[in-house]
Amino acid sequence: LRAEAEARQAEAAAEALGARMAERLGESTPLPPAPEDLSDAAEERARRKAERLAKEREDMGPVNLRAEQEMAEIEERIGGIDRERDEIASAIAKLRGSVGHLNREGRERLRAVFDRVDSEFRALFTKLFGGGRAHLALVGSDDPLEAGLEIYAEPPGKKLSALSLLSGGEQALTALSLIFAVFRCQPAPVCVLDEVDAPLDDANVERLCGLLEIMASDSGTRFLVVTHHPLTMARMHRLYGVTMQERGVSRLLSVDLSAAVEMVEGQGAG
Repeated sequence: LRAEAEARQAEAAAEALGARMAERLGESTPLPPAPEDLSDAAEERARRKAERLAKEREDMGPVNLRAEQEMAEIEERIGGIDRERDEIASAIAKLRGSVGHLNREGRERLRAVFDRVDSEFRALFTKLFGGGRAHLALVGSDDPLEAGLEIYAEPPGKKLSALSLLSGGEQALTALSLIFAVFRCQPAPVCVLDEVDAPLDDANVERLCGLLEIMASDSGTRFLVVTHHPLTMARMHRLYGVTMQERGVSRLLSVDLSAAVEMVEGQGAG
């Protein structure tokens, strides 16, 4: 009787356990096979394992019901980022190609202009100094876009040297040779020169004025020269000056030298 009662209790407990399992896992959930070891020690081990697994499940946190939707959104964002990355990589490649093309064209144009300026500089230096020789050189790098500019000048009677070893007048003439060389390659309708003849002696002033006349006739450029040197003023076509006939009252004067010369010659002939 006792055994039958225990059997009935076991069957009721099994049915209750089956109902709970069906409620939690579903009716069609496959169950693992029954264990071979049904001892109390095996049951205790299974209970501890179940408690451990339950704790691990609780530590994982609640189930995210929007996980699938969030994953779809993240995948869409990743696809957009990948497309943007491809577009940026394509733009970078195009920019690098454009920069390379511009650099090649810049090197070619710079080299062509440099050769022209160097040729004009050599000729103007010789003309201004009445001899000697000079040239330009790109130094510091084989790439013209990164190289520096060096001026080598050798006035008549001197050895080729750096500009710092030349006198003030020689430095001024050398600088004017370079400026006019660039100006010849890219002329402009008007050129303003401010006290460029200040460090020059009379002979070099005459050479400078002669060069200005040649350049004015060749390119049609009008040169406006700010100067106090009488030789320079005598070689100009028109003079502009400020005088103060009355104290505190300035007056602008303009003199056409060619007309003044004709007037003086006419009075002399009369």
